Amino acid sequence: MTRTPAALLRSALFVPAANARALEKSALLAVDALIFDLEDSAAEGEKGAARERLRGHLATRGRQAADGPLRVVRINPLDTPAGTEDLLMACAVRADAILLPKVEGPEALEEADTALQHCDAPPALALWAMVETPMGVLRAGAIAGAALSRPLGALVVGPNDLALAAGLLVSPGRPELMPWIGPILVAGHAHGVPVLDGVFNDLADAEGFAAECAAGRRFGFCGKTLIHPSQIDPADAAFGPTPDEIARAEAIVAAFSDPAHRGRGVIRLGTRMVERLHLAEAEALLARAALIRNRKD
Repeated sequence: MTRTPAALLRSALFVPAANARALEKSALLAVDALIFDLEDSAAEGEKGAARERLRGHLATRGRQAADGPLRVVRINPLDTPAGTEDLLMACAVRADAILLPKVEGPEALEEADTALQHCDAPPALALWAMVETPMGVLRAGAIAGAALSRPLGALVVGPNDLALAAGLLVSPGRPELMPWIGPILVAGHAHGVPVLDGVFNDLADAEGFAAECAAGRRFGFCGKTLIHPSQIDPADAAFGPTPDEIARAEAIVAAFSDPAHRGRGVIRLGTRMVERLHLAEAEALLARAALIRNRKD
């Protein structure tokens, strides 16, 4: 069973594969992941054309650099003819990951994993899982712990589908959704799988989007799925370490590096007592900051 670290998944933009202009524009975006959508954004009669358009786009452009955006393909459900063709196409063009919709148990992931093995997909081709139904929430732990031959790259929360299925009337701050989102976050962290927050629908509400990103980071999400390029920079800022956080982390690492503190489990840093678990946290934050810095360079 292989797992992928949370690395950089601050921003993951949904790109409708049925929209040729959106595909072209996506090649120029500085974002952590591009999720090319063959499911919700393609009507039944245009799914085949959308697939072929995406095949051509990924085959001719692909990733321009090793540190470019992850190329993720959201396919249709595997129990549909479109889903099978989508999976074969994503495998053929060497996508980085395949996002399965409405995953309600590990069986869906295992089925996709077996299908990818049969078509000689590289072991590095990851699977991602959309958790967007009540059954998916109920079985989030089993989904995150699925025994696969390839990485389970992320769990992706689908708040719109969850709200619809549960009959929720969601207010600002999403308190009504928290009982549904919490089990997904717990499952992801328990199994070391990054969890991406769901989309924010109101493109005109920049303040609301920023607040939801900030709350998402506090909840423990690694990043957010997006519906428009204008949301990329705010998401990257919200889910990346701030200068103050970097300075605090550097101070913790320096303090534990002091020979006077060698072997100590707890030290005093200013007015705070700092343990070695805080050192591990600081080192992880600085490693993440280095990844972001290197991508910008």
